[in-house]
Amino acid sequence: MTPQEFEISLKKGAVPTVCFLYGEEQFLVERAVQMLLERAVDPALKDFNLNVYFGNESKGVDIIDAAQTLPMFSERRAVLVKRAEQLKAEALEVMLPYIKNPSPGTCLLLTGTKIDQRKKFFQEFKKHGVLVEYKRFYDNKLPGFIQAESVAQGKPIETAAAGLLSALIGNNLQELSSQIEKLVVYAGNKSRITVDDVRTIASSSKAFTAFELAKFLGLRDLPNSIRSLDALFLNGEEAPMMIGALTRHFRQLWRIRELLDKKKPQADIGRELSINSFFLGEVVTQARNFSRVELQRIFEEFYRCDVASKTGGQPYTLLHGMIMGICTGGW
Repeated sequence: MTPQEFEISLKKGAVPTVCFLYGEEQFLVERAVQMLLERAVDPALKDFNLNVYFGNESKGVDIIDAAQTLPMFSERRAVLVKRAEQLKAEALEVMLPYIKNPSPGTCLLLTGTKIDQRKKFFQEFKKHGVLVEYKRFYDNKLPGFIQAESVAQGKPIETAAAGLLSALIGNNLQELSSQIEKLVVYAGNKSRITVDDVRTIASSSKAFTAFELAKFLGLRDLPNSIRSLDALFLNGEEAPMMIGALTRHFRQLWRIRELLDKKKPQADIGRELSINSFFLGEVVTQARNFSRVELQRIFEEFYRCDVASKTGGQPYTLLHGMIMGICTGGW
């Protein structure tokens, strides 16, 4: 079952008796857990009808005992098992008969990050229960998430504003949701959230400074690149985060450079790479500043700096040298 199908099913009132929610995108997993529990258990009776266990601490017997207990003053109880991927093989063996024949008055909910669907337990789970994976969003899916989240929080957002916010924050859905909440409040009585709203709210954040650093590097603007780097270190930002943001930005420039070399028109590049027209001209200009050979060298430097910063190298010295190389071409 896909996350969308699962959400539709819940909204129709279908509460599964056994369910496993897992995946890299834990923000969405946690949100789905809350949505399911709100429908499975009366909030006023949670103390009586909700048990929580952790996979690394359970032998399985306690989970099944709770699942087979009749609900109190309600038609249903819920049993939540967090970190369920850490359940040992013996615990899974104990739980398997219950998965095949679950109690109709219990919602047994397991959550985790990664599972091995080749195991007998999960093969049976797919037959008798609901298995939903929440994959990490690709960058081109983020504007759609932002627009849907903005509407859900009470105010639409302009397409260009959603694109800017996704470029600033990246695929950290928790942080995106938090920023959208701030934007909804800041926008006040406006009909929608604008690009200027995003710039204002984000201007003091480390994410915005990292975004600016990437832009200045794309323009090969050495003074402003160094100024942005200094601001990030003053704010206590870690080198891996900065390198990650730069890698994401230059990956896009590389893809644009490849299409430019194939003589693709700018509008076609925007459509193929899902780049909003509001930003297209700027990133194409940046991509024209580099050859593919230079971009390959830059990615080699990103990797070298990332490894060195994690193995005893001085982060500021490493990034300062990297920025000098990108802006001047002097490696």
